Amino acid sequence: MKIQNLISINKQFGSPVYVYDANKIENQYNRLVTAFSKVKSLRIHYAAKALSNISILKFMKKLGSRLDTVSIEEVKIGLLAGFKPNNIIFTPNGVSIDEIEKVSKLGVQINIDNLSILEQFGRRNPITPVCIRINPHVNAGGNSNISVGHIDSKFGISIHQIPLLLRIIKNTQMNVNGIHMHTGSDILDIEVFLYASEILFENALNFKNLEFIDFGSGFKVPYKYGDIETNIEELGKKLSARFNEFCKKYGKNLDLAFEPGKFLVSEAGFFITTVNSVKQTTSTVFAQINSGFNHFIRPMFYNSYHEIKNISNPEGKKRFYSVVGYICETDTFANNREIEEISEGDLLVFKNAGAYCFTMSNNYNSRLKPPEVLWYNNKALLIREKEKFEDILNKQIELNF
Repeated sequence: MKIQNLISINKQFGSPVYVYDANKIENQYNRLVTAFSKVKSLRIHYAAKALSNISILKFMKKLGSRLDTVSIEEVKIGLLAGFKPNNIIFTPNGVSIDEIEKVSKLGVQINIDNLSILEQFGRRNPITPVCIRINPHVNAGGNSNISVGHIDSKFGISIHQIPLLLRIIKNTQMNVNGIHMHTGSDILDIEVFLYASEILFENALNFKNLEFIDFGSGFKVPYKYGDIETNIEELGKKLSARFNEFCKKYGKNLDLAFEPGKFLVSEAGFFITTVNSVKQTTSTVFAQINSGFNHFIRPMFYNSYHEIKNISNPEGKKRFYSVVGYICETDTFANNREIEEISEGDLLVFKNAGAYCFTMSNNYNSRLKPPEVLWYNNKALLIREKEKFEDILNKQIELNF
């Protein structure tokens, strides 16, 4: 997006504010479709957890996407957004059998990653189609919090438990129509992903009535100039050829499925903030902004890098600043970062703010959540209002003493 557009949005809606570029989302979606155009049937399930605003979900549906969900609440939002139940996959972890059965009754595709839950569900619902999440024991991803395919991960059924898994399926006569894996987010090396895919192909031969194979996602996007990113085009070429080859061996054409979240929306997001003060200490210059990790937690939680630009002084001489928030404990967005010279009242924009940013925001320090804006067809459309003070008290019960 152009700097002038972001400045205009700030004038209209104030700061802090989240802005999403619909054109970038569409370009990323089409890039993925093109990369896997050699596959006869491709399913893209947008990972709702990345950015779950209902208008974003409706836009994804317009593009042709299906939906990946991890809670019954995400399923319900997806249904309200217009997704058909059979175009939604439910891939929870650690939820109750009760929640899984409630989602199943809505007609949504179930994906189970727990042998105990799988056996319970299979005995009670032998006809209902079920996908099974396998843990390939392949470690992929950046931060340890988002690397979920390793041997000690809480996600998926271990490949070492396949004999027990097959025994449960035989005993319950359940209907397995899909097999799934997800190795982690921020995949740097497609060869690791392809290696894990071979494990999935090998185990898929144990299931005779598959309709699809779901390879998860975790594709890395660049966070700064020259940053490493997943080579989607190369992955598409290599995995498509291998997938088509497998389908011949399996005896029928299957759907190839992915669940991208960050890949579709991360680079489309911008977070605009205002500098409250510039504070010089003995060794550091702090740019203190009107936000904190209550709005933007990824740098503190994942140690993630987000490029920060001073759009009020884009051509200014660069100086070193530590950008911090207004929360009552350490909330640092960047340490000794080179940024165009900053003055009080300047607008700082955080890039890659589309995925796992607003969705992880909260009301810590009783702060209000910011608005969300979608830049669509060169217009700024409000898709979430800024919270009001009354929203903080909503659902609280006041006692009189």
